[in-house]
Amino acid sequence: MTTLEFESVLTAGNAASHLTPERWAAANRHLIRKALAEFSHERILVPEPTGNGDGGYRVRSDDGTAEYRFSARILQMDHWSVDAASITCRRDGQDAPLDALRFITELSGTLGIRQEMLPIYLEEISSTLSSHAFKQWMGQPSSAELAAGVTRGADAATDFQTIERSMTEGHPCFVANNGRLGFGIGDYRAFAPEAAAPVQLEWIAVHRSKAVFTSSEGLDYAAHLEAELGAGALAFFDAELGARGLDPAQYFLMPVHPWQWENKLTVTFAAEIAQRHIVHLGIGADRYQAQQSIRTFFNSTAPGKTYVKTAMSVLNMGFMRGLSPQYMKATPAINDWLQDLIAGDEALQGRGLAMIREVAAIGYHNGYYEAAAAKESPYRKMLSALWRESPLPLLKDGQQLATMASLLHVDAAGKPMVSALIEQSGMEPGAWLRQYFEAYLVPLVHCLYRYELAFMPHGENVILVLENGVPVRAVMKDIAEEIVVMGDRLDLPEAVSRIKVDIPDGDKVLSIFTDVFDCIFRFLAALLEEDGVLGGEEFWRTAAAAVRGYQAEHPELADQFARHDLFAPDFELSCLNRLQLRNNQQMLDLADPSGGLQKAGRLANPLATFA
Repeated sequence: MTTLEFESVLTAGNAASHLTPERWAAANRHLIRKALAEFSHERILVPEPTGNGDGGYRVRSDDGTAEYRFSARILQMDHWSVDAASITCRRDGQDAPLDALRFITELSGTLGIRQEMLPIYLEEISSTLSSHAFKQWMGQPSSAELAAGVTRGADAATDFQTIERSMTEGHPCFVANNGRLGFGIGDYRAFAPEAAAPVQLEWIAVHRSKAVFTSSEGLDYAAHLEAELGAGALAFFDAELGARGLDPAQYFLMPVHPWQWENKLTVTFAAEIAQRHIVHLGIGADRYQAQQSIRTFFNSTAPGKTYVKTAMSVLNMGFMRGLSPQYMKATPAINDWLQDLIAGDEALQGRGLAMIREVAAIGYHNGYYEAAAAKESPYRKMLSALWRESPLPLLKDGQQLATMASLLHVDAAGKPMVSALIEQSGMEPGAWLRQYFEAYLVPLVHCLYRYELAFMPHGENVILVLENGVPVRAVMKDIAEEIVVMGDRLDLPEAVSRIKVDIPDGDKVLSIFTDVFDCIFRFLAALLEEDGVLGGEEFWRTAAAAVRGYQAEHPELADQFARHDLFAPDFELSCLNRLQLRNNQQMLDLADPSGGLQKAGRLANPLATFA
């Protein structure tokens, strides 16, 4: 569908044209396949073999009146490779259509969803189904076309953002992964990443007595805002304040998500606006594209400028997507600290690990809600913003960027993008995979062993730098809210002490086992095996070789290799859907990320074979 056709449909007023019986049926089959696979992986569901020896299984509803049958292969790490076409439902002895909302309701007792949480979870499921139908209607480039973009090296910014908006699945583990509760259909098509509509941010002035601005060393407020807005826009905004009898020197300028301004700030922060602690100034000139995280924006007008990340009071995947003003205060300092650590580490430099810093941040303190709300309440996180470096300056000639989520992307014809990248590269699959492990896995392993430092390295949080379709370095982002120092191997400056978290010694290695092996590699290995590109045993043999190679380079860390044994026979299965099913409005206390984990026995470690 062309942009003109897309706009024509929308302006015709048929906002829900993507919701047809055919697309809805496809979305329901897709989501039930994922629910069967991931709930079985987390041992919430225990499918019964049908006894025919053909890989058939069945799951019964809580009351026994409905039965779902399907075919599946169980791969390494208890990964359920479910054949979507094989899924059938019989209810009260009759064939019935696949209905994901009914599936969740019929199994709500088994899933352990409390009655008060069930409607909210159903709404998230409904939103996820609707977004899947929208993606079918919108259409996306094929995996081969996306891979061709990152191998020809024509326009790095354009190709990077084409990949970003073409991702269709969301988080690979979560079943309800496109909730976005708070969006209406107009909001969805204006701000959802897959809609790829250009967004212009609202700008407000916030009184300096109520706000805190911090920035990286050597960058001050005036220089930062002039680089972002330009002298003309700054003068215009200052004139707007002056025309209202206000002194521009008493205010900070701040970008705001249009949805947040319209739906939250004008109501919830009405007192602040009435008292002129907040002054609305207008719309910025630059156009942005929403990233997969919804509230982060890439500058399409000037791709070398920073990303902007904004607070959004939208519920998605177990959290309200706000930004804490308390966290914003230390954000640039944490980023500067990590940048210095990476720059001074030969092992990380040798693998090309990079990060894009959050160079400036601003947080607004609303005294009313801070006095009334608990520490982690969403009401404390409604008005903050940060600016993050663009990755484009990191590129050399001929290099391209791709979100790491693209390695798990499968196009409408069933072709994985990772297979297309390997084909475009001309490399043997095992050699391509080893390059990827060296760029991504080895730096994470080194940070665990050397520093007991962990990232949140999921697909949306990592950008890959590619040459001819081959990953050559990993770029980490979303630093200040996501990294944790788990032990005493680092002496942290007071300014960054917030990232120090007490985590039991046995849980530290889960930063690799859970976040990397279970939440990324489990899916990547399955895609390559199902597509006939590379077998699962060869996948994990290659991963083991990368870890062994790293360990051979660093004999001085032998005690750490034993302490956090990546070749152990098994490890605890930490479950993400169980977290969301338990509390789909706040899955974890971010100040105690280990304390609330939901575990379900142990998983066999695929590296143990190569110990």
